[in-house]
Amino acid sequence: MTEHTSPADNNDAPAQPGPASHDLESPEALRALLIRLHESGAGAWRHDREAAELMRYTAVRYRPLAQKHGLDPWEIASAAFEVMLAPSTRKARNPWAVVTRAVQITCNVEVRAAGMMVSPGKVRHTARIAEFHDALRFAEREHLADYHPAFAVSHATDDEDDPENAVRTRVAAALSAIVELFASTGWDAVLVADCVEHVAYRLADLTSRPNAVEVLRRDHAISVLLDIPTKSWAALLRIVLGHPDRKHAGTPTGDGILLRFLDGEPLDSLRCDTGLLAAIWAAKPRTDA
Repeated sequence: MTEHTSPADNNDAPAQPGPASHDLESPEALRALLIRLHESGAGAWRHDREAAELMRYTAVRYRPLAQKHGLDPWEIASAAFEVMLAPSTRKARNPWAVVTRAVQITCNVEVRAAGMMVSPGKVRHTARIAEFHDALRFAEREHLADYHPAFAVSHATDDEDDPENAVRTRVAAALSAIVELFASTGWDAVLVADCVEHVAYRLADLTSRPNAVEVLRRDHAISVLLDIPTKSWAALLRIVLGHPDRKHAGTPTGDGILLRFLDGEPLDSLRCDTGLLAAIWAAKPRTDA
């Protein structure tokens, strides 16, 4: 973690939100300020008094969350600043909701990076799916076992066979195969790896596959952080986790490719699914201006 010095530190006093900070609690006030700073051009954030006040207020606003995760509040304020620069944040119905979600994700990334003894950048952007989680991350979460038996670990089994390592290997293989399948249609492999890693991590906290699709689809902060168009993100979710519509229940479209891989269907079989490949290709983010 890098160290940050707040303006309040220069006065040996804790940062406290003043009248201007109180006004910033409103999503409309935040949006208006972000728009003004954007239209002011380069250097506005550096020299603008309200911009400085916004960052002080942001550090105070998210201090409890930072402390909960054992992080520096100004590190979290820096993450919030990066999200505030995004056009989608200025255009969001509730800019604070987008910033808050981004801060929550940053906290999780920092904690996981510390736990795996790697940099946060590697947690966010590595293309090697197998390094994203250790076995305990999957085995200790209750709902993953409900999703598929491959996520379940029984400590009553033979310890010599190391079932937790088998779980990690099987799940990592499925996630890696998803990245390879998407990349074969022209998707950026690193982008897909980031998306799939996040889906797998959040899957443990959600009650069902259809629920996961809907919750993740509506999480607009994710598309901002992963730099993926919302339509491509929604399509990726349906392809990976399955289409939630009841008419697709029990079909390959309804099951999703993660479940198909975990059930043992080989990668070559999915590569022969022309309808699936067409859907993946159609969902690919367009790079043309």
